[in-house]
Amino acid sequence: MTFITGLGSAVGPIVVVFLAALALAFTLTPLVRKVVLRFEIVDVPEARRVNTVTVPRGGGIAVSIAFLAVATLFLLLNQGAHWVPIPITLDPSEVVALLLGGAAAAALGAIDDLFDLRARWQLLGQIVLAIGAVALGISIGFIANPFTGGNFLLSTFGPLAAGFTVFWIVGMINSINWIDGLDGLSSGIAFIAAVTLGIISLTTQVGQIGQPLIAVLCFALAGALLGFLRWNFYPATIFTGTSGVQFVGYTLAILAILGTAKVAVALLVLGVPIIDTFWIIVRRISQRRSPFTPDRTHIHHRLLDLGLSHRQTVLAIYGICLILAVLALLLSGVTQLYAFLGVFVAFGLVLFLPTRGDLYRPDELEAEEYEPGHAAQPGPDIDRGRDRAPKGDPGPP
Repeated sequence: MTFITGLGSAVGPIVVVFLAALALAFTLTPLVRKVVLRFEIVDVPEARRVNTVTVPRGGGIAVSIAFLAVATLFLLLNQGAHWVPIPITLDPSEVVALLLGGAAAAALGAIDDLFDLRARWQLLGQIVLAIGAVALGISIGFIANPFTGGNFLLSTFGPLAAGFTVFWIVGMINSINWIDGLDGLSSGIAFIAAVTLGIISLTTQVGQIGQPLIAVLCFALAGALLGFLRWNFYPATIFTGTSGVQFVGYTLAILAILGTAKVAVALLVLGVPIIDTFWIIVRRISQRRSPFTPDRTHIHHRLLDLGLSHRQTVLAIYGICLILAVLALLLSGVTQLYAFLGVFVAFGLVLFLPTRGDLYRPDELEAEEYEPGHAAQPGPDIDRGRDRAPKGDPGPP
Protein backbone atom coordinates (compact mmCIF):
# COMPACT_ATOMS: atom_id res chain seq x y z
CA MET A 1 0.00 0.00 0.00
CA THR A 2 1.53 3.30 -1.14
CA PHE A 3 0.00 6.66 -0.27
CA ILE A 4 -0.24 9.45 -2.85
CA THR A 5 2.26 12.32 -2.85
CA GLY A 6 -0.45 14.91 -2.10
CA LEU A 7 -1.56 13.17 1.08
CA GLY A 8 -0.53 16.06 3.35
CA SER A 9 -2.86 18.58 1.74
CA ALA A 10 -5.82 16.22 2.16
CA VAL A 11 -5.32 15.47 5.86
CA GLY A 12 -6.60 18.85 7.08
CA PRO A 13 -9.94 18.74 5.21
CA ILE A 14 -10.41 15.10 6.21
CA VAL A 15 -9.94 15.86 9.91
CA VAL A 16 -12.28 18.87 9.74
CA VAL A 17 -15.16 17.08 8.00
CA PHE A 18 -14.72 14.01 10.20
CA LEU A 19 -14.98 16.01 13.43
CA ALA A 20 -17.78 18.21 12.08
CA ALA A 21 -19.91 15.23 11.06
CA LEU A 22 -19.13 13.46 14.35
CA ALA A 23 -20.17 16.47 16.44
CA LEU A 24 -23.33 17.04 14.42
CA ALA A 25 -24.48 13.41 14.60
CA PHE A 26 -23.62 13.25 18.30
CA THR A 27 -25.74 16.35 18.95
CA LEU A 28 -28.63 15.46 16.67
CA THR A 29 -29.18 11.88 17.84
CA PRO A 30 -30.76 12.76 21.24
CA LEU A 31 -33.01 15.27 19.46
CA VAL A 32 -34.08 12.66 16.91
CA ARG A 33 -34.71 10.26 19.79
CA LYS A 34 -37.18 12.68 21.37
CA VAL A 35 -39.03 13.09 18.08
CA VAL A 36 -39.36 9.36 17.32
CA LEU A 37 -40.51 8.66 20.87
CA ARG A 38 -43.22 11.27 20.44
CA PHE A 39 -44.47 9.41 17.36
CA GLU A 40 -44.01 6.00 19.05
CA ILE A 41 -41.51 4.85 16.43
CA VAL A 42 -40.08 2.09 18.60
CA ASP A 43 -38.90 -1.52 18.59
CA VAL A 44 -40.83 -3.76 20.94
CA PRO A 45 -39.19 -6.98 22.23
CA GLU A 46 -40.39 -10.45 21.29
CA ALA A 47 -38.91 -13.95 21.22
CA ARG A 48 -36.76 -13.48 18.12
CA ARG A 49 -35.23 -10.17 19.12
CA VAL A 50 -32.36 -9.38 21.41
CA ASN A 51 -33.72 -6.13 22.87
CA THR A 52 -35.72 -6.84 26.00
CA VAL A 53 -37.20 -3.37 26.46
CA THR A 54 -38.84 -1.00 24.03
CA VAL A 55 -36.20 1.16 22.32
CA PRO A 56 -36.80 4.01 19.85
CA ARG A 57 -35.57 3.58 16.30
CA GLY A 58 -34.94 5.97 13.42
CA GLY A 59 -31.54 7.17 14.60
CA GLY A 60 -30.25 6.92 11.06
CA ILE A 61 -31.95 10.24 10.40
CA ALA A 62 -29.23 11.91 12.50
CA VAL A 63 -26.51 10.09 10.54
CA SER A 64 -27.96 11.11 7.19
CA ILE A 65 -28.45 14.75 8.17
CA ALA A 66 -24.92 14.99 9.57
CA PHE A 67 -23.31 13.48 6.47
CA LEU A 68 -25.42 15.33 3.92
CA ALA A 69 -24.97 18.71 5.64
CA VAL A 70 -21.20 18.41 6.09
CA ALA A 71 -20.57 16.85 2.67
CA THR A 72 -22.71 19.40 0.82
CA LEU A 73 -21.11 22.35 2.61
CA PHE A 74 -17.60 21.05 1.93
CA LEU A 75 -18.32 20.41 -1.74
CA LEU A 76 -19.68 23.93 -2.18
CA LEU A 77 -16.74 25.57 -0.40
CA ASN A 78 -14.21 23.37 -2.16
CA GLN A 79 -15.43 24.64 -5.54
CA GLY A 80 -13.77 27.98 -4.81
CA ALA A 81 -11.12 27.10 -2.24
CA HIS A 82 -9.75 24.03 -4.06
CA TRP A 83 -8.61 22.38 -0.83
CA VAL A 84 -8.60 19.00 -2.56
CA PRO A 85 -8.63 18.34 -6.32
CA ILE A 86 -11.84 17.18 -7.96
CA PRO A 87 -11.29 13.90 -9.88
CA ILE A 88 -11.67 14.32 -13.63
CA THR A 89 -13.68 11.10 -13.62
CA LEU A 90 -16.22 12.56 -11.19
CA ASP A 91 -19.24 14.04 -12.93
CA PRO A 92 -21.49 16.57 -11.11
CA SER A 93 -24.49 14.33 -11.76
CA GLU A 94 -22.76 11.57 -9.81
CA VAL A 95 -22.44 13.89 -6.83
CA VAL A 96 -26.16 14.58 -7.15
CA ALA A 97 -26.78 10.82 -7.15
CA LEU A 98 -24.78 10.49 -3.94
CA LEU A 99 -26.39 13.35 -2.03
CA LEU A 100 -29.94 13.43 -3.42
CA GLY A 101 -30.12 9.64 -3.61
CA GLY A 102 -28.87 9.36 -0.04
CA ALA A 103 -31.54 11.79 1.13
CA ALA A 104 -34.19 9.82 -0.75
CA ALA A 105 -32.96 6.54 0.76
CA ALA A 106 -33.17 8.00 4.27
CA ALA A 107 -36.64 9.41 3.56
CA LEU A 108 -37.96 6.07 2.26
CA GLY A 109 -36.50 4.34 5.29
CA ALA A 110 -38.10 6.88 7.62
CA ILE A 111 -41.47 6.17 6.00
CA ASP A 112 -40.99 2.49 6.76
CA ASP A 113 -39.98 3.28 10.34
CA LEU A 114 -43.25 5.15 10.72
CA PHE A 115 -45.68 2.95 8.75
CA ASP A 116 -44.01 -0.50 8.63
CA LEU A 117 -44.14 -0.93 4.88
CA ARG A 118 -44.38 -4.40 3.37
CA ALA A 119 -41.21 -5.92 1.98
CA ARG A 120 -42.34 -5.58 -1.63
CA TRP A 121 -42.65 -1.80 -1.29
CA GLN A 122 -39.26 -1.55 0.38
CA LEU A 123 -37.66 -3.55 -2.43
CA LEU A 124 -39.44 -1.50 -5.07
CA GLY A 125 -38.18 1.70 -3.48
CA GLN A 126 -34.63 0.35 -3.40
CA ILE A 127 -34.77 -0.60 -7.07
CA VAL A 128 -36.08 2.84 -7.98
CA LEU A 129 -33.24 4.44 -5.99
CA ALA A 130 -30.68 2.28 -7.79
CA ILE A 131 -32.15 2.98 -11.23
CA GLY A 132 -32.14 6.69 -10.44
CA ALA A 133 -28.46 6.49 -9.51
CA VAL A 134 -27.66 4.71 -12.79
CA ALA A 135 -29.64 7.33 -14.71
CA LEU A 136 -27.45 10.01 -13.12
CA GLY A 137 -24.28 8.30 -14.31
CA ILE A 138 -23.40 5.91 -11.48
CA SER A 139 -22.00 2.78 -13.09
CA ILE A 140 -19.55 0.00 -12.30
CA GLY A 141 -17.27 0.06 -15.34
CA PHE A 142 -15.15 -2.96 -14.44
CA ILE A 143 -14.50 -5.63 -11.84
CA ALA A 144 -11.37 -7.67 -11.19
CA ASN A 145 -11.20 -10.92 -13.14
CA PRO A 146 -9.90 -13.66 -10.77
CA PHE A 147 -9.13 -15.99 -13.68
CA THR A 148 -6.92 -13.77 -15.85
CA GLY A 149 -5.62 -11.31 -13.27
CA GLY A 150 -6.94 -8.39 -15.27
CA ASN A 151 -10.27 -6.59 -15.31
CA PHE A 152 -13.60 -7.61 -16.76
CA LEU A 153 -14.94 -4.55 -18.56
CA LEU A 154 -18.64 -4.18 -17.83
CA SER A 155 -18.75 -0.83 -19.62
CA THR A 156 -18.38 -2.67 -22.92
CA PHE A 157 -21.88 -4.03 -22.34
CA GLY A 158 -24.06 -1.10 -21.27
CA PRO A 159 -27.11 -3.08 -20.06
CA LEU A 160 -24.86 -5.49 -18.15
CA ALA A 161 -23.09 -2.63 -16.37
CA ALA A 162 -26.42 -1.00 -15.51
CA GLY A 163 -27.91 -4.25 -14.25
CA PHE A 164 -24.86 -5.09 -12.15
CA THR A 165 -24.85 -1.58 -10.67
CA VAL A 166 -28.52 -1.85 -9.69
CA PHE A 167 -27.84 -5.27 -8.17
CA TRP A 168 -24.85 -3.88 -6.26
CA ILE A 169 -26.77 -0.95 -4.76
CA VAL A 170 -29.84 -3.00 -3.80
CA GLY A 171 -27.65 -5.80 -2.46
CA MET A 172 -25.59 -3.41 -0.37
CA ILE A 173 -28.69 -1.82 1.16
CA ASN A 174 -30.10 -5.19 2.15
CA SER A 175 -26.79 -6.53 3.44
CA ILE A 176 -26.53 -3.61 5.87
CA ASN A 177 -30.22 -4.02 6.67
CA TRP A 178 -30.03 -7.72 7.50
CA ILE A 179 -26.93 -7.43 9.70
CA ASP A 180 -28.64 -4.76 11.83
CA GLY A 181 -29.59 -7.14 14.64
CA LEU A 182 -27.46 -6.09 17.62
CA ASP A 183 -26.73 -2.76 19.26
CA GLY A 184 -24.11 -0.88 17.26
CA LEU A 185 -23.46 -3.74 14.85
CA SER A 186 -24.45 -2.28 11.48
CA SER A 187 -23.25 1.23 12.33
CA GLY A 188 -19.88 -0.08 13.56
CA ILE A 189 -19.37 -2.25 10.47
CA ALA A 190 -20.30 0.68 8.24
CA PHE A 191 -17.84 2.91 10.12
CA ILE A 192 -15.01 0.44 9.46
CA ALA A 193 -16.02 0.23 5.79
CA ALA A 194 -16.18 4.01 5.36
CA VAL A 195 -12.73 4.49 6.92
CA THR A 196 -11.28 1.73 4.73
CA LEU A 197 -12.75 3.19 1.55
CA GLY A 198 -11.41 6.59 2.62
CA ILE A 199 -7.90 5.27 3.19
CA ILE A 200 -7.86 3.31 -0.06
CA SER A 201 -8.84 6.51 -1.89
CA LEU A 202 -5.60 8.07 -0.65
CA THR A 203 -3.38 5.32 -2.08
CA THR A 204 -1.98 4.62 -5.53
CA GLN A 205 -4.27 1.58 -5.78
CA VAL A 206 -6.83 3.93 -7.34
CA GLY A 207 -4.32 5.94 -9.39
CA GLN A 208 -1.15 7.96 -8.94
CA ILE A 209 -3.01 11.05 -7.73
CA GLY A 210 -5.57 9.10 -5.73
CA GLN A 211 -9.06 10.38 -4.97
CA PRO A 212 -8.72 12.77 -2.00
CA LEU A 213 -12.20 14.23 -2.55
CA ILE A 214 -13.76 10.77 -2.32
CA ALA A 215 -11.67 10.19 0.81
CA VAL A 216 -13.10 13.37 2.37
CA LEU A 217 -16.64 12.15 1.67
CA CYS A 218 -15.86 8.71 3.13
CA PHE A 219 -14.50 10.24 6.33
CA ALA A 220 -17.51 12.54 6.58
CA LEU A 221 -19.69 9.42 6.61
CA ALA A 222 -17.35 7.76 9.10
CA GLY A 223 -17.59 10.77 11.43
CA ALA A 224 -21.39 10.77 11.28
CA LEU A 225 -21.47 7.05 12.09
CA LEU A 226 -19.06 7.40 15.01
CA GLY A 227 -21.06 10.27 16.50
CA PHE A 228 -24.20 8.16 16.31
CA LEU A 229 -22.44 5.05 17.60
CA ARG A 230 -22.02 6.74 20.98
CA TRP A 231 -25.78 6.36 21.44
CA ASN A 232 -26.21 3.14 19.47
CA PHE A 233 -23.56 0.92 21.08
CA TYR A 234 -24.67 -1.66 23.64
CA PRO A 235 -26.77 -0.91 25.62
CA ALA A 236 -28.32 1.24 22.90
CA THR A 237 -30.62 4.15 23.68
CA ILE A 238 -31.72 4.36 20.04
CA PHE A 239 -31.59 1.99 17.07
CA THR A 240 -30.57 2.82 13.52
CA GLY A 241 -33.92 2.01 11.96
CA THR A 242 -34.67 1.48 8.30
CA SER A 243 -33.85 5.13 7.64
CA GLY A 244 -30.29 4.46 8.75
CA VAL A 245 -29.62 1.13 7.09
CA GLN A 246 -31.04 2.28 3.76
CA PHE A 247 -29.07 5.52 3.82
CA VAL A 248 -25.82 3.89 4.92
CA GLY A 249 -26.14 0.96 2.52
CA TYR A 250 -26.90 3.25 -0.42
CA THR A 251 -24.15 5.74 0.43
CA LEU A 252 -21.48 3.07 0.88
CA ALA A 253 -22.51 1.47 -2.41
CA ILE A 254 -22.14 4.78 -4.27
CA LEU A 255 -18.87 5.74 -2.56
CA ALA A 256 -17.41 2.37 -3.59
CA ILE A 257 -18.20 3.21 -7.22
CA LEU A 258 -17.31 6.90 -7.47
CA GLY A 259 -14.07 7.79 -9.20
CA THR A 260 -12.34 4.46 -9.75
CA ALA A 261 -14.57 1.58 -8.82
CA LYS A 262 -13.54 0.03 -5.49
CA VAL A 263 -16.14 -2.73 -5.54
CA ALA A 264 -13.63 -5.48 -4.69
CA VAL A 265 -12.51 -3.46 -1.67
CA ALA A 266 -16.08 -2.97 -0.48
CA LEU A 267 -16.84 -6.65 -1.08
CA LEU A 268 -14.02 -7.70 1.21
CA VAL A 269 -14.36 -5.15 4.01
CA LEU A 270 -18.16 -5.65 4.04
CA GLY A 271 -17.77 -9.40 3.69
CA VAL A 272 -19.57 -10.12 6.97
CA PRO A 273 -22.98 -8.60 6.09
CA ILE A 274 -22.76 -9.56 2.40
CA ILE A 275 -21.86 -13.20 3.00
CA ASP A 276 -24.23 -13.47 5.95
CA THR A 277 -27.09 -12.34 3.70
CA PHE A 278 -26.21 -14.88 1.01
CA TRP A 279 -25.90 -17.87 3.33
CA ILE A 280 -29.06 -16.97 5.23
CA ILE A 281 -30.99 -17.06 1.95
CA VAL A 282 -29.39 -20.41 1.05
CA ARG A 283 -30.21 -21.83 4.49
CA ARG A 284 -33.85 -20.80 4.33
CA ILE A 285 -34.33 -22.13 0.82
CA SER A 286 -32.67 -25.43 1.81
CA GLN A 287 -35.26 -25.68 4.61
CA ARG A 288 -38.02 -25.02 2.07
CA ARG A 289 -38.86 -21.67 3.58
CA SER A 290 -39.18 -18.28 1.97
CA PRO A 291 -35.79 -16.52 1.83
CA PHE A 292 -37.54 -13.50 3.34
CA THR A 293 -38.85 -15.32 6.41
CA PRO A 294 -37.29 -13.64 9.47
CA ASP A 295 -35.56 -15.80 12.06
CA ARG A 296 -32.57 -15.91 14.43
CA THR A 297 -29.97 -17.61 12.21
CA HIS A 298 -27.78 -14.64 11.26
CA ILE A 299 -24.10 -14.77 12.16
CA HIS A 300 -24.66 -12.58 15.22
CA HIS A 301 -27.46 -14.86 16.42
CA ARG A 302 -25.25 -17.91 15.90
CA LEU A 303 -22.45 -16.36 17.95
CA LEU A 304 -24.91 -15.51 20.72
CA ASP A 305 -26.19 -19.09 20.65
CA LEU A 306 -22.60 -20.36 20.95
CA GLY A 307 -22.33 -18.52 24.26
CA LEU A 308 -20.86 -15.11 23.45
CA SER A 309 -22.38 -12.13 25.21
CA HIS A 310 -24.06 -9.31 23.34
CA ARG A 311 -21.04 -7.03 23.62
CA GLN A 312 -18.58 -9.86 22.84
CA THR A 313 -20.49 -10.79 19.71
CA VAL A 314 -20.44 -7.22 18.40
CA LEU A 315 -16.75 -6.80 19.19
CA ALA A 316 -15.92 -10.15 17.61
CA ILE A 317 -17.62 -9.14 14.36
CA TYR A 318 -15.88 -5.76 14.52
CA GLY A 319 -12.61 -7.68 14.80
CA ILE A 320 -13.40 -9.79 11.75
CA CYS A 321 -14.27 -6.67 9.78
CA LEU A 322 -11.03 -4.99 10.85
CA ILE A 323 -9.02 -7.99 9.65
CA LEU A 324 -10.85 -7.88 6.33
CA ALA A 325 -10.23 -4.13 6.13
CA VAL A 326 -6.49 -4.65 6.56
CA LEU A 327 -6.55 -7.33 3.85
CA ALA A 328 -8.46 -4.96 1.57
CA LEU A 329 -5.75 -2.33 2.05
CA LEU A 330 -2.84 -4.72 1.53
CA LEU A 331 -4.11 -6.93 -1.30
CA SER A 332 -4.65 -6.18 -4.98
CA GLY A 333 -8.01 -6.39 -6.73
CA VAL A 334 -7.71 -10.05 -7.73
CA THR A 335 -6.32 -11.28 -4.42
CA GLN A 336 -9.07 -9.31 -2.67
CA LEU A 337 -11.56 -11.49 -4.51
CA TYR A 338 -9.68 -14.64 -3.52
CA ALA A 339 -9.76 -13.52 0.11
CA PHE A 340 -13.48 -12.81 -0.20
CA LEU A 341 -14.08 -16.33 -1.52
CA GLY A 342 -12.12 -17.80 1.42
CA VAL A 343 -14.22 -15.86 3.92
CA PHE A 344 -17.32 -16.86 1.95
CA VAL A 345 -16.63 -20.57 2.50
CA ALA A 346 -15.62 -20.12 6.14
CA PHE A 347 -18.79 -18.21 6.97
CA GLY A 348 -20.88 -20.86 5.28
CA LEU A 349 -19.46 -23.46 7.65
CA VAL A 350 -20.09 -21.28 10.70
CA LEU A 351 -23.66 -20.46 9.72
CA PHE A 352 -24.51 -24.11 9.17
CA LEU A 353 -22.92 -25.40 12.39
CA PRO A 354 -25.39 -26.56 15.06
CA THR A 355 -25.81 -24.36 18.12
CA ARG A 356 -27.68 -24.66 21.40
CA GLY A 357 -31.01 -23.71 19.90
CA ASP A 358 -32.48 -21.11 17.61
CA LEU A 359 -34.11 -19.21 20.44
CA TYR A 360 -31.37 -19.39 23.05
CA ARG A 361 -31.02 -16.04 24.77
CA PRO A 362 -27.98 -15.30 26.99
CA ASP A 363 -28.93 -14.48 30.56
CA GLU A 364 -27.26 -11.08 30.38
CA LEU A 365 -29.82 -9.76 27.91
CA GLU A 366 -31.95 -8.27 30.63
CA ALA A 367 -33.92 -5.05 30.56
CA GLU A 368 -31.63 -3.65 33.26
CA GLU A 369 -28.74 -3.64 30.77
CA TYR A 370 -30.51 -0.87 28.88
CA GLU A 371 -30.33 2.48 30.60
CA PRO A 372 -33.48 3.08 32.62
CA GLY A 373 -35.15 6.31 31.78
CA HIS A 374 -33.90 6.11 28.21
CA ALA A 375 -36.30 3.39 27.11
CA ALA A 376 -39.95 4.01 26.41
CA GLN A 377 -42.53 1.81 28.08
CA PRO A 378 -43.78 -1.11 26.00
CA GLY A 379 -47.12 -0.55 24.37
CA PRO A 380 -49.75 -3.20 23.65
CA ASP A 381 -49.97 -5.01 20.32
CA ILE A 382 -47.18 -3.06 18.65
CA ASP A 383 -45.01 -5.09 16.25
CA ARG A 384 -42.18 -2.81 15.19
CA GLY A 385 -39.13 -4.88 16.10
CA ARG A 386 -35.61 -4.14 14.93
CA ASP A 387 -35.26 -7.67 13.53
CA ARG A 388 -38.85 -7.65 12.43
CA ALA A 389 -40.22 -7.87 8.94
CA PRO A 390 -39.48 -5.81 6.94
CA LYS A 391 -36.87 -4.01 9.10
CA GLY A 392 -34.40 -6.77 9.89
CA ASP A 393 -35.31 -9.17 7.13
CA PRO A 394 -38.05 -8.36 4.67
CA GLY A 395 -41.13 -10.33 5.55
CA PRO A 396 -43.19 -12.32 3.10
CA PRO A 397 -44.35 -10.04 0.26
